[in-house]
Amino acid sequence: MERWRAQLAFLGAYMSTNLQMALEYRASFVSQIVGMFINDGLWLVFWALYFTRFPVVRGWERADVLILWAVLTLGYGLLTGFFGNALRLSELILQGQLDYYLVLPKDVLLHSLLGRMYFTAWGDALFGLIVFLLFGQPTPLRFVLFLTVAVIVGVILVAFFVLAHSLTFFIGSSQLVAQQLTNAMIHFSTYPGSIFQGAVKIILYTLIPAGFINTIPVALLRVFDWRLLAELTLVALALVVAARWLFYAGLRRYESGNLLNLQG
Repeated sequence: MERWRAQLAFLGAYMSTNLQMALEYRASFVSQIVGMFINDGLWLVFWALYFTRFPVVRGWERADVLILWAVLTLGYGLLTGFFGNALRLSELILQGQLDYYLVLPKDVLLHSLLGRMYFTAWGDALFGLIVFLLFGQPTPLRFVLFLTVAVIVGVILVAFFVLAHSLTFFIGSSQLVAQQLTNAMIHFSTYPGSIFQGAVKIILYTLIPAGFINTIPVALLRVFDWRLLAELTLVALALVVAARWLFYAGLRRYESGNLLNLQG
């Protein structure tokens, strides 16, 4: 119990410090948030125009896409906002920047992910929150469910990013591969899940688990189901466990490589 309290205190202190550092450059911080907010808004305009012409797409209506984007952008924004290095973990590995975290007493993966705040992500988070408040028919219970689902989605995304970037430990300079996997995960998560069929649908529930993001959150906010919430939570936990296992398996290779270099 004490260990978990210490971890939470560490997490809170790091987040507070990163936020204070970001606010030292307020003009840049605000401009990046506004820029991302506008970018997300343009995508939503596209979908609004699309559903004006095609009111229903395989059972999805405009309100469903609004919910999907609200959940995805809030979850992505919150988690990558704080755990910004999840998007550049392969760079840290290749440049030997993990050495800094190896000598510190805290969890290496957690500390390395917290090492950088991703400013533009806060524009995503703000966008998702506003979209839900305006179009998500918010009630107190529905808002709590929305926040819960968004955080779980954010955990799924960050865990997958860690998995993708941890491949660098095993296949060398794989920044491009990691970036492509990351982009694919985000890209497929933004589309209605019902439009994917056959082999693509299988991939989206296995290799690139975007299928859990572009279907379950919307279904939960249509009609709440404990089983669906449990399924989404279990997927997030499984990905977290897999990400930690792969990262630390790779970290042993990284440490061994450094020791060999030192001996040489």
